[in-house]
Amino acid sequence: MITAKARAVDGPDKPFRPAEIKRRDLDLHDVLIEIKYAGICHSDIHTAHGEWGPVHYPLVPGHEIAGVVTAVGPNVTKYKVGDRVGVGCMVDSCGECENCLKGEEQYCLKGNIQTYAGVDKYGEPTQGGYSTHIVVSEDFVLRIPDNIEFDVAAPLLCAGITTYSPLKHWGAAPGKNVAIVGMGGLGHMAVQIAHAMGAEVTVLSQTLKKKEDGLELGADHYYATSDPETFEKLAGTFDLIINTVSAKINLDAYLGLLALDGTLVNVGAPAEPLSVGVMNLIGHRRSFAGSMIGGIRETQEMLDFCAKHNIVPKIEVISADQIDEAYERVLASDVKYRFVIDISTM
Repeated sequence: MITAKARAVDGPDKPFRPAEIKRRDLDLHDVLIEIKYAGICHSDIHTAHGEWGPVHYPLVPGHEIAGVVTAVGPNVTKYKVGDRVGVGCMVDSCGECENCLKGEEQYCLKGNIQTYAGVDKYGEPTQGGYSTHIVVSEDFVLRIPDNIEFDVAAPLLCAGITTYSPLKHWGAAPGKNVAIVGMGGLGHMAVQIAHAMGAEVTVLSQTLKKKEDGLELGADHYYATSDPETFEKLAGTFDLIINTVSAKINLDAYLGLLALDGTLVNVGAPAEPLSVGVMNLIGHRRSFAGSMIGGIRETQEMLDFCAKHNIVPKIEVISADQIDEAYERVLASDVKYRFVIDISTM
């Protein structure tokens, strides 16, 4: 067994504390990764706070992981010691169902195994990237392109793929009018990716305080949703809307912004249910959809796309002792735009 230093939380209202966790010995196809940086995702906060259901504590969150391979199992063929790699939101799946065979492991019919707060095939709870080391099957490890630094690579493993996947699936491209709801950790990635795909990009944010950033990252337009005139002016405008907000919003108001055959895709995952007026869908053959992350193949495609187009998140690097403060600031929307933990501070 491999002992890793970590930061763990013992309950919904508990602070993070230093901990030691055990990583399994390398199986035939396993890779040992020394983690350099780990991003903080809103999902980490929802899970740590027990907002998405029962949690097995103590919990080590973190599914935006960037580091270096330090050892490999005897049958590993995809990676070698010294390779620059990443791990995202899942670390395994059944590998046999229809969806897995299509390369859509995130939608495994038996349920993919989450990087943390899951149970692995050995029956042990999974623990995430707020730690110095992790052991993962080579099939769920990603290669980080050489021109992307570790600290900015980490958030791509969740925020990057969570936005890339629906933009690709619903055809963001030249001639398409795409809106991004929210200008946070997910939103600021979606703006860059949609712009690189050639779409006309509009940001819909509560206020205009991040307008300069949005335009700098590639948005063509920026509107405040707190202004009622925004919804009147933009009615029937967009082919695709990506909602990145993890809070309750008025979906019907946003559905009214879609053109004929337009789609509103939710990637933010609020803890409470959202309601939709069906007439807002029927009226213009609109669709309301959801999207998770991407499969391993698509995640690698996203990393290569970001490397080609020089797309990286804007980050604030913190120490391991600042995680609680970072959570508070995320909830207060006080981060531009992603916190990343320097794991050397463990």
